[in-house]
Amino acid sequence: MMAQYLEIKRQHPGSLLFYRMGDFYELFFDDAVQAAGALDITLTKRGQHQGEDIPMCGVPVHSHEQYLSRLIRAGFRVAICEQTEDPAEAKKRGSKSVVRRDVVRVVTPGTITEDGLLDARANNYLAALAEAAGEGALAWLDLSTGELTLSPVERANLPSLLARLSPGELLLPERLSQVEELSPLWDEWRARLTIQPNARFDSENGRKRLLALYNVGTLDSFGAFGRAEVAAAGALVDYVELTQKGRLPRFDVPRRLAAGQVMEIDPATRRNLELTRTLTGERRGSLLAAIDRTVTGAGARLLAGRLSAPLTDPARIERRLDMVAYLAGETPVRVDIREELRRTPDVERALTRLTLERGSPRDLAAVRDALERAVSLRGRLAYGNGGIGTPLPAGMARIVDGLAGGQGADHEALIALLSRALGPDLPMLARDGGFVAAGYSGPLDELRALRDDSRRHIANLQAQYVDATGIASLKIRHNNVLGYYIEVTAVHADKLMSEKHRADFIHRQTMAGAVRFTTVALSELERKVAEAGDRSLALELEIFGQLVKAVIDLADPIATTARALATLDVTASLADLAVDGGWCRPEMANDLSFDVRGGRHPVVEQALAENGGGPFVANDCDLSPGQRLWLLTGPNMAGKSTFLRQNALIAVLAQMGSYVPARTARIGTVDKLFSRVGAADDLARGRSTFMVEMVETATILNQATRHSLVILDEIGRGTATFDGLSIAWACVEHLHEAARCRGLFATHYHELTALSAKLPDLSCHTMRIKEWRGDVIFLHEVAAGAADRSYGIHVARLAGLPPQVISRAEQVLQILEKGDQASAASRLADDLPLFAAMAAKPAPRQVVSDPEPSLVETELRTINPDELTPRQALDALYRLRGLLA
Repeated sequence: MMAQYLEIKRQHPGSLLFYRMGDFYELFFDDAVQAAGALDITLTKRGQHQGEDIPMCGVPVHSHEQYLSRLIRAGFRVAICEQTEDPAEAKKRGSKSVVRRDVVRVVTPGTITEDGLLDARANNYLAALAEAAGEGALAWLDLSTGELTLSPVERANLPSLLARLSPGELLLPERLSQVEELSPLWDEWRARLTIQPNARFDSENGRKRLLALYNVGTLDSFGAFGRAEVAAAGALVDYVELTQKGRLPRFDVPRRLAAGQVMEIDPATRRNLELTRTLTGERRGSLLAAIDRTVTGAGARLLAGRLSAPLTDPARIERRLDMVAYLAGETPVRVDIREELRRTPDVERALTRLTLERGSPRDLAAVRDALERAVSLRGRLAYGNGGIGTPLPAGMARIVDGLAGGQGADHEALIALLSRALGPDLPMLARDGGFVAAGYSGPLDELRALRDDSRRHIANLQAQYVDATGIASLKIRHNNVLGYYIEVTAVHADKLMSEKHRADFIHRQTMAGAVRFTTVALSELERKVAEAGDRSLALELEIFGQLVKAVIDLADPIATTARALATLDVTASLADLAVDGGWCRPEMANDLSFDVRGGRHPVVEQALAENGGGPFVANDCDLSPGQRLWLLTGPNMAGKSTFLRQNALIAVLAQMGSYVPARTARIGTVDKLFSRVGAADDLARGRSTFMVEMVETATILNQATRHSLVILDEIGRGTATFDGLSIAWACVEHLHEAARCRGLFATHYHELTALSAKLPDLSCHTMRIKEWRGDVIFLHEVAAGAADRSYGIHVARLAGLPPQVISRAEQVLQILEKGDQASAASRLADDLPLFAAMAAKPAPRQVVSDPEPSLVETELRTINPDELTPRQALDALYRLRGLLA
């Protein structure tokens, strides 16, 4: 056995080997040591190799997925080694023959298909990067759904694309892994990289693989793919075939995503705006969590994909908005659709498992149920154009066709077949049997009857033996080692071994408290039961194969229906969100306009509603030509960052095809979105907070175009005051004069407002506040103008700084505001605050006599403030003031 194990392990050196032994997957040697540590399971030993104990650990087959999931998340690859022959066949070759085993698949982070290992509401991409003829390309595949996309990519844009996709695994040729220019990026993605030989990324081999995969003579009908795109896609197919041991799932027709088709959002912007994850890595609190009302896994994945890649073509965006508008206006239709979709299984992933020979009877039922829902939904939408005579938009009409599987498709026959064939209670695995409905197969029904009759015969036989022996506790039991046997307690064993019963009852095994026997009749009955059970299971597996083939033969129409269901779910959920939230349909334009009236932050507004925090204060933002760059000043906590983010999020929502949280909105499509909000260091790369700020700002200034939207908050605050002011000043000038983009620039450097006199498209705005009785009230309203103060000390007081610190800060501020800051700072340093002196080491205490109380102290002791009227208190105050004089 060890010889077999070591040979298989040599073929998979980079993977942990799950070696099937009965009901367990066992791991040996270093694999066992690593797995035991990662899974926190017991490390044992079994036998010896070269004179040393062999470390061993194992996990049960029936629950291996939970352990597999933990290993994959920990960065391991796992080779699944199964028994490929019946142990009875192995015994025929000799008593010491080992059951044949082989690896049936290699599980890697990008090739997972099991529901238990995947997030139902998120894609899990396997990506491959290639370069050929001076061009680069990325191809990505969701193996669980068959979705395949190819896109050209430049090295400078690669971080943005990877941040958008967040692939579970990235295939990289050895040559690119050694490019020094890309080494910082590979450091960031190191946990997900899989380095492959350069030969696997050959474009000619890639072309041949794709032609064979789709059984076509040319790829031209799919799109004008470059050599690098073909090489990347071919490497994906090659890797999938390698890890799945020759079995390939159904692949969608490759889709080409040309440069500029979606809004480019760099990693820092995606992180700062918290589109799909918050800064702490959680889904809750992100924009995706706030807008996700989908009721199916496929719909949730499609929504996340659209949010991550907003479109740039106004016509395509308008088609999506037409669909949302239709369902927003047809509430009864929308409600019915969402109820139907709630009961719709994830047919995309079920179909992939079936094509990979990894499916179950439940996957067949998922296909049946999803197609039934699709037929019902198609009738609801198609009947009377939604049941009320309203014409369907073009996009909704395409959904209706897609629900039927496309032109000429018909799901009715497959639904009928699966409905007749599948029973009501379906097992997790086909090999467990019992999933074929009674009446579907006559031969199967006969075998089941024979099997069930045999079991009744066993019960009758037990009753006969009880009567014959007089042993009421006699039982006929079964296990996998002995098969059927008769068991009595040790007290009654002598009775069965007596002369009277010895000829009928054959002794088999003595236990501590029981003795086991068999009889010729029981052995014969066992043979019949086993044969009937084996034959019925074999026939059920044969029927299962036939049903799977029937599904695979219609895989493309089923996949078309799955996409239509997902699109319908996203459209209905966005319509539901628009109606409930009072959102408006944005007007998309192919110009440089950006005019939002009554805009709101979708995440903050939702949080306020959930926590009872009152209504969100809406604000306008017009970045149209003539005022395309806003300089926003105002105090901390007044809402500048929220205002900045909400306008960026409104642009993202509009271009993904969603209504937006505003009264009205007209938006010229944004090609690139940049956001520099917040402060954080990057200690792993040796970058300070200010360095990170400058790197991100440099990216924005170097890449922004006229059609970009730039959101900048507090540029220059991480260094000395005059350095920071100078940098912020120059950045505003660059955005206005060189990039000429639309932008919001928030700052505490009030001196920047002077730029409005010489920059015609710079517009000054401020966050309104109200001072009341020495307090500051934040109105969270944006108005034209400029702030003259930041009210930072007020915020410090709210934060709980000690009173003496607040008092001293106010003194320092007054001195600094009076004139030359350098000389004022010198005077302040000489005049250390009293509370600093209090913190110093106290001088030795000197014993002195108590001084005589002053006149003021004597007078104060006679006053009881609680007994004074306002007039008496004022008189007392004047009297005390007179004593001081």
